[in-house]
Amino acid sequence: NPFNPETTIRYDLPESENVQIMVYDLMGRRVRMLVSEHQEAGYRLIRWDAANDHGQGVSAGMYIYTIQAGEFREVRKMVLLK
Repeated sequence: NPFNPETTIRYDLPESENVQIMVYDLMGRRVRMLVSEHQEAGYRLIRWDAANDHGQGVSAGMYIYTIQAGEFREVRKMVLLK
């Protein structure tokens, strides 16, 4: 799933949950917190503009994102092309 300049992360909540979506570099350092809130059940999408928590653009390369919702946790890779 290479992207440039932004990508969309889609997820579906079967019930209301506290949700966290974080982006990390391959060294495990947090790059960006995309979501950290309670959300109602339903289909959602969030865009990542390839910027870090300070609004600065990140380097091309592979990134990991995690989705945590209650007991559910998913980890996925994504590749930013420049």
